Amino acid sequence: MSGVSLSVAPRTEPDKTTSTSTATKPQEKPPHHYQRQQQSVVGGVMGSLRVIELQLVAFIMVFSASGLVPLLDLIFPAFTTVYLLILARFAFPAHGSVSSESNEIFQGSGLFRFYVIVGTTIGLFLPLAYVLGGFARGDEHAVRSATPHLFLLSFQILTENIISGLSLFSPPVRALVPLLYTVRRIFVIMAWVNDVWRNKTLPANAPFKDIAWYWFGKSLAAANLVYFSINLFGFLIPQFLPKAFERYFMEKDEIHAKTAEDKRSAAANKSLLTDKKAN
Repeated sequence: MSGVSLSVAPRTEPDKTTSTSTATKPQEKPPHHYQRQQQSVVGGVMGSLRVIELQLVAFIMVFSASGLVPLLDLIFPAFTTVYLLILARFAFPAHGSVSSESNEIFQGSGLFRFYVIVGTTIGLFLPLAYVLGGFARGDEHAVRSATPHLFLLSFQILTENIISGLSLFSPPVRALVPLLYTVRRIFVIMAWVNDVWRNKTLPANAPFKDIAWYWFGKSLAAANLVYFSINLFGFLIPQFLPKAFERYFMEKDEIHAKTAEDKRSAAANKSLLTDKKAN
């Protein structure tokens, strides 16, 4: 949701070429074994998200049909998809990877893995529990205030997961998915914060469970605003997007260099054939 599905390389299968010699020689770990082992934690988180993709689609359909999502937020995913396709076709077309082995854009550390897990909990699972709890309690105010954020986040996760495996989309286009959605969701979360902090009141002599629910909604909205503001201004813009453009232009330079080398080789071969015919 913070671009993690686009920033971490997919988990790789174990090297089967060394399995035939394990009886006489201990199997050596590949050079990047520890690095892959580190990435498997984040890969497990994203794998869990992929497992619930169908549930997310179901939630999107329910939210769309329930009238809980404003028209602007309903239109936003369609506009974003069209815009990304235009960028992929005309502005930043994919030109294939020369030396890269994966769709990895940003190299995550241990702190980054913790950051991803926190964001997944604050941004997806707790708001989902809040909305479902609102349905169970008959708290229409809670459901209406948190649903637009969940709707947009569900679309973001699905879009990130889909385009991360498609060669049609270059790194800058893939990096713009979490960036565009996060910018829009910050405005949505600000409306959520305003709604629960200013427009929702607690009746006098309310039972403890109502007080706990009341402050849970306030704290959750504030936590989402803080987290995704840090995510946008501290990670996506200064780190994730520049890495995507760096990789894009590096691949472009590699392809130009390879093309020039192929042309020189072809010219040299042609000259050699000409000399042989002349002799």
